[in-house]
Amino acid sequence: MGGTPELKLYNTLTREKSVFKPIDAENVRMYVCGPTVYDYAHIGNARPVIVFDVLFRLLRHIYGEQHVIYARNITDVDDKINARALRDHPGLPLNEAIRAVTEKTETQFHADVAELGCLEPNVEPRATDNIEQMIEIIEKLIGNGHAYVASGEVLFDTKSMADYGQLSKRPLDEQQAGARVAVDAHKKNPGDFVLWKLSSHNEPGWESPWGRGRPGWHIECSAMSQRYLGDIFDIHGGGLDLIFPHHENEIAQSRCAHGTEVMANVWMHNGFVQVEGRKMSKSEGNFVTIYDLLHTQTFGGRKWPGEVLRLAMLMTHYREPIDFSIKRLEEAERLLAKWPVTEAGDAKPDEAVLTALADDLNTVAAVQALHALAQAAHTDPAAGATFAATAALLGLLPKKTEIDAAVASAVDALVAMRLEMLKAKNFTEADKIRDELTAKGIQLKDGKDAVTGERVTTWEVKR
Repeated sequence: MGGTPELKLYNTLTREKSVFKPIDAENVRMYVCGPTVYDYAHIGNARPVIVFDVLFRLLRHIYGEQHVIYARNITDVDDKINARALRDHPGLPLNEAIRAVTEKTETQFHADVAELGCLEPNVEPRATDNIEQMIEIIEKLIGNGHAYVASGEVLFDTKSMADYGQLSKRPLDEQQAGARVAVDAHKKNPGDFVLWKLSSHNEPGWESPWGRGRPGWHIECSAMSQRYLGDIFDIHGGGLDLIFPHHENEIAQSRCAHGTEVMANVWMHNGFVQVEGRKMSKSEGNFVTIYDLLHTQTFGGRKWPGEVLRLAMLMTHYREPIDFSIKRLEEAERLLAKWPVTEAGDAKPDEAVLTALADDLNTVAAVQALHALAQAAHTDPAAGATFAATAALLGLLPKKTEIDAAVASAVDALVAMRLEMLKAKNFTEADKIRDELTAKGIQLKDGKDAVTGERVTTWEVKR
């Protein structure tokens, strides 16, 4: 493991933190539930993308880039998407129509998460490309008595699985079906959930042994994870809201279809995201997309750089709830402004940061250690190289920013104006100018002219 401390992860399945032991150290496999590409991804969607990107980077550091497979799916089978595809593109084959509907939002999702500093997953399967695999799993479940056909639907029989509910620890009689397609009163048990639902003549669908229809939500991830990672893999991740019913039902389908004791050995879930202290919703007026934050002035009256959004997320432990606020973004931005722009060379990531990350992705301690390293880097070139290697591991490496002559002239004018404010003892306005420039990545350095003793100010672009 190249000197990296033992990796310990909290497993939702066991409710404990334990040493991570991959099934095969030469082929470490992780699956994370990705976006439903019906609309632009919101800031809550960004959290698992960032969290599991950090884990992906850490696993690659420990086991080697060629020995880690990260699969994150695209959900493009959804009743809203299907209906829009049928309405807007009636002349196209279904998969092509869905692709036309989702292409814009999927492209925007990829652009947004790239700006957040996230690496691309190794595999990004689409639900519509895996219908055949879903049907195969459903056929297995019917064949071995874990699913049944009723009123044209195929449903999973939750009472056929002795330990159903082991992930959420919820009693079976308290559970309700949670598929994205409606369930009627023909179920054997209240908790039974849809695997396949028939489509009417004016609804989109795919041919199957049970008639033309569409899959339930949960079967999608069972099919895609099995196809690309196998019957059992190392880590399955997603948001806390997915524990029940989605991940619970994934486990049920996959284990019962393949006859395995587990689907994934470790289940990891990130905490909820609030915005300015309230649950995010359009009715509350605090629904904000990644695109909004990056490209508009709808949050805090300004645009926010991707690295600021990323750091703001990592300043809270992934399992804790996070209050995404303007104050937190400003705090992250001030921190980033103090970090040097350096080159890593042959340097290795800092041991203190690696130790923090190896302790169930303790990014709070990791960021604190990284900041201490950044402070040391201002006077120690060796620390600067280590800082760069470490920041790169976290996806937070500061980049040099080019500045054109017109912008440089404007900065010079503001610096001169600030000096006049300081001479006039108008410190409030002088501080405003300094803060405005800092927010734009311009760092001021005050000093004295060696001959005259007067205050002089130089500046440099930090980000």
